[in-house]
Formats: sequence, structure tokens, C-alpha cells
Amino acid sequence: VQLQASGGGEVQAGGSLRLSCQASGLIFRLNVMGWYRQAPGKQREFVASINADGITNYANSVKGRFTISRDNAKNTVYLQMNRLKAEDTAVYYCAAGAPRIGAPVSYDYWGQGTQVTVSS
Repeated sequence: VQLQASGGGEVQAGGSLRLSCQASGLIFRLNVMGWYRQAPGKQREFVASINADGITNYANSVKGRFTISRDNAKNTVYLQMNRLKAEDTAVYYCAAGAPRIGAPVSYDYWGQGTQVTVSS
């Protein structure tokens, strides 16, 4: 399984970026796809997820600014990030996991990360 994240870069506060993560080696449409991020000196934190039915979930810190979506035909998950803030600066990782009934998703596969830097 490979998850290839792209789309990171440097942007000024208030700007936008769109991250992409293309998956291979798994049945993409069945997996829950997530985005996490890790800022320097901090633990990795959840950003957003989308399940096979298209149901989304967001961290409170990004609600209303970020949108996660998926294109099963392209085996790709996206993270549209608008109104970026300096505190959004981090390495962003995509992840894939099989859904589990009655339990949180377990992300089994992770991408390599893409750097997002927001300058104020």
C-alpha cells in the first residue's frame, strides 16, 4: 500500500491550499481516509476524515475552513484548506484505515507527509 501526499507549500495567512493524497494497493472506496498534522514540537493531531459513505468529521480547529473530499475513481482524497492561519503550519499526513463496527477507525497506512507553512 502506498499513499502519496502532495500539494503542500508556503502561503500567507488568509490564503488557501489544496492537498491531495493518491492511494494504491488497497480497495480505496472501502477505506476511511484521514488527514493528520504534526507541528514542530507537538504531537500528531487529527484534522479531518471521510468514510466510504462520504460522511466527514473535522477537528474543531479547522471546522468551517477545511473541507475533506474523495474521488474514488482516482483513488484520491483531498483537503481543501481555506483561511489558513499561522497555527496551521505543520507536516500534513494522509492515512487510510478499514472501518470497524462500534470502534474508532484504525489507520493502518500512512503517507510520507507534505509540509504546509503559513506565514503571518
